[in-house]
This record gives sequence, structure tokens and C-alpha cells, in this order.
Amino acid sequence: MADSLSPYANLYDNPSGPGDQRPTALQVVEDNGAAGTWSGRVVLVTGGTAGLGVETVRAMHSTGADVYFTARSPEKAAATKADILKTTSGTGKLEVVEMDMDSLDSVREAAAAFLNKSSSKLNVLINNAGKFSLSTSPPPPGIMACPHSSTKDGFERQFAVNHLAHYLLTRLLLPALLGTATPGFGSRVVNVSSSAHRMAPVNLDDYNLDNKYDPWLAYAQSKTANIWTASYIDRTLGSRGVHALSLHPGGILTGLQAYTPAEMLDAWKQDADANSQMMSPPQGAATSVWAAVGTVWEGKGGKYLANCSVPGYSDSATSLLDIRAAPHTYDAQGEDRLWELSAKLVAVDKDV
Repeated sequence: MADSLSPYANLYDNPSGPGDQRPTALQVVEDNGAAGTWSGRVVLVTGGTAGLGVETVRAMHSTGADVYFTARSPEKAAATKADILKTTSGTGKLEVVEMDMDSLDSVREAAAAFLNKSSSKLNVLINNAGKFSLSTSPPPPGIMACPHSSTKDGFERQFAVNHLAHYLLTRLLLPALLGTATPGFGSRVVNVSSSAHRMAPVNLDDYNLDNKYDPWLAYAQSKTANIWTASYIDRTLGSRGVHALSLHPGGILTGLQAYTPAEMLDAWKQDADANSQMMSPPQGAATSVWAAVGTVWEGKGGKYLANCSVPGYSDSATSLLDIRAAPHTYDAQGEDRLWELSAKLVAVDKDV
């Protein structure tokens, strides 16, 4: 089963809501023989203090790897670390890297701090942090479909946090990923995207959406950017030992939706189909962890995943419950243009 591209297909049939038969992140670690076997490897997870991030860190720490996770709040980070150390038997380090993804300077400082802590070693980078909100309230640490606002660097907030901050972090850590890769275990980049990417490709000519702003399309294009970045990395660096995957984690009510209007959340909860497909955070982290530890992904990547599988295609973009790839999910020309644009925006060389 571990070598299958759809190892849990039967478990995703007929879902019945959070905590049902669908796999958890810890189960994926066990099923891939990774529990306690990753001693000496190094993992970095962004956004490790809430929801999917906590469960991703918990599962990766159970492998025995040295796990680092980013956090904006030292208090939340300390509480998360204490909880994970109490609930896992991981023998590797568990350390915090402070990072505010609203600031590219903070991302640069965090990358330098991580490289110092890890002695420039990195096997797996999981870009998990995200932002999503639909209210007019000040944006929380996570933003999903927020009203138009800009970061201190002058970029539309969702594009900046969901894409540019992760792009910059990844670029700064690629030398470590390349240097740590071995013939027996290539380095991996895992980008957490969303089924919402189906609503829009990246508007490369107006990435700030200054001409016409729509919060959902802003979120959607930032999630497409996550996919395109992963696909570009895999296509251009796979031969050098670094592979990359992107994924939709599934429907999970976490802090990302804290600023979503109550009436919208209520509608989701009252939709029987949507409610049955919702997952617990440990289940939602399963696909991220499958991308990180799955033996089937050794030496390969470049795919968009969902439900611990490679989904098919659909032209329809009418429902967030549709986890399949969209026509623009794989777009080599778009990937190339986005990579070059992003390099320019964060002031790094486009060549690695």
C-alpha cells in the first residue's frame, strides 16, 4: 500500500465527518515506515502553532527527525512545543523559528536563524502557513479571502503571505535542500495549496489585483501560485535531488476561518455534503505528511495531491468540495513567468 498513488482510496469513500475512517498524519507516518526511523534528518514546517501546522509538526516529530517550526507568537510556540513533546515519542530536536510572514525582512531573518540552528541542513520543507479571512476586521495571523490590504512591503496581503513569503523562504533555503540531498533520500518541498486554486490562475499582469479586487480570487491565485512554484521546483531541480509537491489538505475548520463571516460558516456546517467531508486537523494533515514521508514519492514529484492521492481533472469550478485539478493547475509557461516575477519582487536572482 505504501507504494500506491492512492493508498487510502477506500477510506475516503463515504466520509462521515471529522474523526471518521480517513487516515491521520500519524497513521501515514506509521504506514510508510517512518516512525522513529528519521534520526539525523531535518524538517522545517511553517505555521506550526495552529490547526494543520500543529498536527504536521507532531507527525513529523514522531519520525525521529529534528523538526523546526515557524511561529509569530513565542507564547503560542512554547505551548505547542510543550504539547507535542508530551504526546509524541520523537527523539529528535523540536525547535521554534520566529517568523512574521507579513514581512519579507522577517522571512530573511528567519531563514538565517534556521540555517544557523540546523547547520545549513534541510531534508524536507513544508510550506504550511496560510492566510484566509472574509471580514473587514484587521487580518489575523492567517488570511483567507480578506478585504484588500497590503503588507509593509507593498503587496496584496494574500499574495504576499501565501505566496511571496514562502517563495522567498524556499529560495533562501534551496542551497541547504540541494546540499542535503543524497542518492538515497532526495530533499522535498511540500506546498500546502487549496481546492480554491480552481477558481483562478495567477494574474501575472496585475498580481496585486489593483484594477479589480475580489477576496476569493485573491486567495485562489495565491493558492495557484503555491502549486506553480512547487511544479517549477520539481521540473527544474528534480535532476539535482530536490523534488516538490503541492496539495489540498481537505476541509478543516481551523484558525484560518476565524474571520470568515458567521453566516458563511453556518451555511457550510448545515450543508450535509460539506459537513460529511470535513476532517479533523490530524486527518487534514495526512496529505501533507504523505507528501513529506511517502516512499512512493522518493525521486519524483511535480504533482498536485488531495486525499492522499493524485486527483484527476475537472473543468468545473463551482464547488470547493471538488478536489480535482483545474485546467490551469499544470501550466509550465505560467510557472516560468511566476518564478521570474517572484524573484524580481523579492529581489533574488531567478537562477538557482
